Amino acid sequence: MKKIRVGVAGIGFIGPVHIEALRRIPGIEVVSIFHNGPEVKYKAENLGVASYFDDYDAFLINGDLDCVHICTPNFLHYEMAKKALKLGIHVVCEKPLATKITEAKELVALAKRTNRVNVTHFNIRYYPLVRQMKIMREKGELGSIYSVIGSYLQDWLFYDTDYNWRLETDKSGESRAIADIGSHLMDALEYITGLQITEVMADFNTLHAIRKKPLKPVDTYSGKLLEPEDYADVPINTEDHANVLLRFDNGNTGTITVSQVSAGRKNRLALEISGSKQTFFWESEKPNELWLGKRDGPNAQMLRDPGLFHKEASELISFPGGHNEGFPDTSKQMFFEVYSEIRNGTPSKSPKYPSFEDGLRELLLCEAIIRSNREQGWVNV
Repeated sequence: MKKIRVGVAGIGFIGPVHIEALRRIPGIEVVSIFHNGPEVKYKAENLGVASYFDDYDAFLINGDLDCVHICTPNFLHYEMAKKALKLGIHVVCEKPLATKITEAKELVALAKRTNRVNVTHFNIRYYPLVRQMKIMREKGELGSIYSVIGSYLQDWLFYDTDYNWRLETDKSGESRAIADIGSHLMDALEYITGLQITEVMADFNTLHAIRKKPLKPVDTYSGKLLEPEDYADVPINTEDHANVLLRFDNGNTGTITVSQVSAGRKNRLALEISGSKQTFFWESEKPNELWLGKRDGPNAQMLRDPGLFHKEASELISFPGGHNEGFPDTSKQMFFEVYSEIRNGTPSKSPKYPSFEDGLRELLLCEAIIRSNREQGWVNV
C-alpha cells in the first residue's frame, strides 16, 4: 500500500489531536508540521515528526504532500487552504472554513475547480450514536420532528483571567461562542434531523467585558493562573454566552444555548430532538449512551454496541459494546472516510464527510445569528 503523505499546519491544541488520529489509520504518514513560532523544533521532536517548518509556503512546496490539515487560528484558514488547493493538495480544515462568507464561497468554488477532497472538521458527526440517530430518523423511527433543543456548554473561559486568541476578533472573527462551539451544535442538529434552519433570533451576553490578557504564553484549556503583574486588561467584543431561537424548514421550532462560562461543564454538547414517535436525547460527555423517550411505554437507553446499531452507523464503531469510544475516535472515524476518497484521487459527488460546503453553511448561519443579535429580531438565513 502506497503511503499517503500528510502535513499538519498548526500545533496548538487540535493539531496534535489530528496527528494522533491519523497515526491510527494504516497507510497514512504524517511527514511534516508547520508552526509559526520558535518552539516548532521542540513540538516536532515531541510529536516524533522528522520534518518541520515555520514558513507555510516552504512547508507546502518542500513536503511533497498529498493532504494538508489546517489547524491554525481562524483568520489563517482561507489563505492556507487556497494555497494548498492551488498546488493540487487535498485539504482538511478546522472550522470555521474562513472568517468571511466571500472567502468561504471562493474556497468552495476552488475545491470544485481543482477537484480536490475538501473537508471541514465537524467531528461531532462521527460519534457513533450521532450517526445512529440520523439513520433512525431516515428510517422513520423518530417520526415527524416536533421540536429541537440543544446546548453546548464549557467553562474554560469562566474567569476573567482565562485568555486565548479566540477572544480577539482579528484572529477569530466577529463571533466567538456561537462560531466556535455553536457551529458544531448547529451542524449536528441539521445533520441528524435532515432539516435546515431558515430563521434565527439571537441574544448575546459578554460576562467579562474586560479580561486580563497574560503577558506570557498560556495553552488552550490549560487553566494556568499567573501573578497579577503578568496580565494586561483588554476589552472583549465577542460573546461568552448566547441564546438563539430557531425556525426550521418543516415549520417547527427549536432553541440552542451556548456558553463558555458555565462552571463545571467542561465540554458538554447536549441535544434533544422530539418526534411524533419518540424523543432522542444525547450528550457528548456521555457519548456512548442514547436516551429514547416514549409516550405510551417505558423509556429506553441504547448503548453504543455494533450489534444493536443499524449497519450504516455500526461502521463508525471499532470496539465491542462496553469498550467505550470518545472524542479522539471521532477524528479517526472521519479520517477513515476522508482518506478512502483521497486514495481514490478525487472527491465523490455526495461525500459522507462534511465538506467545504458544510463549512460555508455554518458561516451563513453564524452571520444571520450575529445580525439578529445586533438588530434584536428575527433574521432569515
